[in-house]
This record gives sequence, structure tokens and C-alpha cells, in this order.
Amino acid sequence: MDFKNTIGLGVAGNFAHHLEQAGELKDFENVVTKEAHAPKGIFPFYLPNSESFLGLYPIGSEKLELPTYEANAQVEPEVAILFDIIYNNEKKVQTLVAKQFTAFNDCTIRKDGAKKISEKKSWCANSKGMAKEWIAIDKFEEGGVMDNFHLCSFVKRDGVLHPYGVDAPLLGYSYFYAKLQDWLIEKMNEQKDFGPLEDIAMHLKDTDYPKQAIISIGATAYAEFGENNYLKSGDEIYVIVYDARKGKDDIEEAEDKVILHQVVQ
Repeated sequence: MDFKNTIGLGVAGNFAHHLEQAGELKDFENVVTKEAHAPKGIFPFYLPNSESFLGLYPIGSEKLELPTYEANAQVEPEVAILFDIIYNNEKKVQTLVAKQFTAFNDCTIRKDGAKKISEKKSWCANSKGMAKEWIAIDKFEEGGVMDNFHLCSFVKRDGVLHPYGVDAPLLGYSYFYAKLQDWLIEKMNEQKDFGPLEDIAMHLKDTDYPKQAIISIGATAYAEFGENNYLKSGDEIYVIVYDARKGKDDIEEAEDKVILHQVVQ
């Protein structure tokens, strides 16, 4: 599927403890949320046809390229959802229609002095990862197919497989289903350029009001290896979305799962 005309957005702080472990909580110290456990905001990682660095399509499915400069990069294991964007007559986002979901690596560099989240999110054509297969969403609400899925991730280094992020149910997201959808619409229409966040309504206008968005809805907390090890060349990354009712067998077998497998270069 070709997503070159699809805006790429991410959610910051939608799983407990991730921002603390990533050392990014201080970035949001002046961002006020309506609820203590609410996500901090949304950020762009791809802006179709933009002349900025975010105009380079960053998503790969087989390899992850580290920056050419010295940088500490970590996997951010997430679920990405493809939404149709419906605008009203005033070009405000009226609703989002969840179509399908997959495994996503919102790989991030820990960059001191970055003023915006997006500055840590995209640096080349293979700085993100997304599985090739998608799972259709029957309904984006309780009782739908997503109820039963979990998200987990691993890094294989020197032949040894290490848990990278904790295994988490999708229902463990702080905001999910209607609450997430309503929050996303609000942020796409009203979020201002403030601190590490950006004016998303302006980005939608500048990208000629794209009809779809890939939204990565937040990274899990890190397991011990993930918290203490940055990526290096030769690592193999696995981000897996699987139906917990059917168990978690050998990760190379993709039945009842969506697997993103990337080799770090």
C-alpha cells in the first residue's frame, strides 16, 4: 500500500512510564493536560509534500538506518492505526474513521536540545518501521477485534533475543477507542505550537488536507534491556501485535499476528 499522501502523526505519553524511561518527561513539564494520565499531545513524523525534513517519507519495513551522526536510538514499539479523515465545511477535522491497524516502530533518537518532538523522529528514508500486513478494524470500540490484541517487542543481538518493550494489551493504552478518537480530533483542530508540540491544524492545511492519517498511538514501557540498551548496527528488531487468545508461539510464525522485522544498519 502506498502511503506517500498520508500524513504521519504520533501520540506522546499514552502508556504509563514510557516518557520517564525515555528521559523525556521534562520536555513536557509545561504542558497541561485535562487528566493526569492523559497523553501529552500529538506530533508529526511525516508531512506529505512538505519542503521541510518531515517531507521525506521515513517508513520502511525491512531495515532501520541509524543516523550518520552519533546518536542514541531506541525502538518505540507501537500500534499504528490508519484513519480516514473527514473534514467539515470549515476544514476542521469532524471525525476520524479507524480502518485498520498494524505493528509500528516509532524509532526515536535521544537528542539533547531538540525543541520539537518531531526533530527526534525522522532523519532518513528508513528511520521508522511499519509491518506490511494490516488487520481490519470491525469497530473502534469495546467488543471489536482490537480488544484481544497485545503488543510486544524484542531485539535480537549477537544471536540472543531480548524483550525490548513490556508485553501490553491494547486495552492498556491510557486513551483508547472513543476517548482516544475524540482526543485526537480535538488535538488535530486545537493543539497550538507550544513547547515540544506543534500546530497540527496548520500542518493539515499546509499538506492540502490529506484524506488519511497513519497515527502511531503511543509506545509501551521498556523492559530492562530496552531501557538500558540503544540500538546498534546488526541488531534485529521485532515489533509484534498478536491475538492473546491464541497464545504467543515462535515469533517467526506470523499466524494470528502482525510482525514488523527490521535489521539495523
